[in-house]
Amino acid sequence: MSYQNLLDEIKKNNLLVDKVRLKKVYDFAAAAHQGQVRQSGDPYISHPLAVASVLAGWKQTQPVLEAALLHDVVEDTPVTGETLQSIFGEEISILVDGVTKIGKVKLRGSTNRIFVENLRKMFVAMAKDIRVVLIRLADRLHNMQTLEAVPLSKQKRIARETLEIYAPLAERLGMGQLKGDLEDLAFPYLFPEEYGHVMEIARPHFLRAEKTTKQAIQLIRTKLETYGLSVEIHGRHKRKYSLYKKLTRPEIDGDLTKIHDLVALRIITNSKLECYAALGLVHDLWQPVPYVGISDFIAQPKPNGYQSIHTKVFDHKGHIIEIQIRTRQMHEQAEYGAAAHTLYSEAKSKGASDEKLERGTAFNASGKTDWIKQLASWQKEVGSSEEFVTSLKLDALSERIYVFSPHGDVYDLPKNATPVDFAFAVHTDLGFHLQGAKVNQKIVPLDFILKSGDLVEIIKSKGKRSPNRDWLQFVKTAKARGKITRSHLADVK
Repeated sequence: MSYQNLLDEIKKNNLLVDKVRLKKVYDFAAAAHQGQVRQSGDPYISHPLAVASVLAGWKQTQPVLEAALLHDVVEDTPVTGETLQSIFGEEISILVDGVTKIGKVKLRGSTNRIFVENLRKMFVAMAKDIRVVLIRLADRLHNMQTLEAVPLSKQKRIARETLEIYAPLAERLGMGQLKGDLEDLAFPYLFPEEYGHVMEIARPHFLRAEKTTKQAIQLIRTKLETYGLSVEIHGRHKRKYSLYKKLTRPEIDGDLTKIHDLVALRIITNSKLECYAALGLVHDLWQPVPYVGISDFIAQPKPNGYQSIHTKVFDHKGHIIEIQIRTRQMHEQAEYGAAAHTLYSEAKSKGASDEKLERGTAFNASGKTDWIKQLASWQKEVGSSEEFVTSLKLDALSERIYVFSPHGDVYDLPKNATPVDFAFAVHTDLGFHLQGAKVNQKIVPLDFILKSGDLVEIIKSKGKRSPNRDWLQFVKTAKARGKITRSHLADVK
């Protein structure tokens, strides 16, 4: 990795960069790390360059690229934060300081108090300036790409951190590409036997799917072009770790032939209207699978901002394939999420002053990332360190589902959430008036396991009531658990 590689990535993504200043930053970082070598044997400066290049690929602004180049100088060299501030300004100093602090998150054990406190600091840093965590995520990506050079004694611990903390965090931030990359990089280190098995049984299926996919793409392109739609179409393999998890589901039971999205096709259009036109033409070409239905995340975006239409069809070979349809902007959001370059333009368009943009305070978590603020204060809610980590894994960084209220509002809940979790997610008061629940217009027990797409309606009691303590046996969200626990503590007093 060289400085020219970074410049090439900047040019490729059409980033507006002051190259004279950027070279000054690079020269400073290179001088600070002079003589330092990575465990791979490469000069240490190759790592900050790789991190900056990843961020350039995510279309980040110059301050982020500069902070990436400098992100290890305070921790690993005699350079101080005060020195950085005097030479490169307050914004760069603040970003590097934030990255340095959250770099101390190490998963040495689920009950480790130091780990929990550093994890909380990471969420506080995220709430203040999302760019700090983007730099750390890029740093983790490159570290995972070079994990082979790390001593065996550390590889598994780093891979587990990545799988349990960083990959789910990327997903919550809407960074689908990064989430998949991190999971696939960690997979062979954590589960080497399972990795080998999946690769062995999947290889012939992938080869057959590739041949079918090329033909399918050409047929779809011809159909769409006949009706004047100029689109971009490409296929993508199912991720290795995602495939492994799916194979372990009871309904799949290791049978690869039951998995219909080994290769998914993506149709990238120029407008939202063209997405729906493409959907109609695809269904005119091939019959949709009747028992699966269509997932329209354009009309009802996921809370993390993801938008796309998903449909499954019987293709020209009679195989079931998944097709995703989205605009170019939706595609960038799906791949890069919080790192999408629109973050800056949105902040600017909302009237953020140049001063705030320079200081970085225009990049605080808001809207789709309000959950970050909640995480920053979670430890007070749940009490012990052990309970914090349990809540974190079961709720904030777990696999997500998306359910609907009767008014069409979308709620983001952890997998296996129940109507009780939904009630407290809508409003605390609703949780204290919870008498019963309907899912898809049918009355269900309160421990009913919700799934994505469910329509959930809470049956309210006339008066406020204390939540049932037995609900603690099945609720999944920290909010529901905290409200139920505190209610009973109050009753005891």
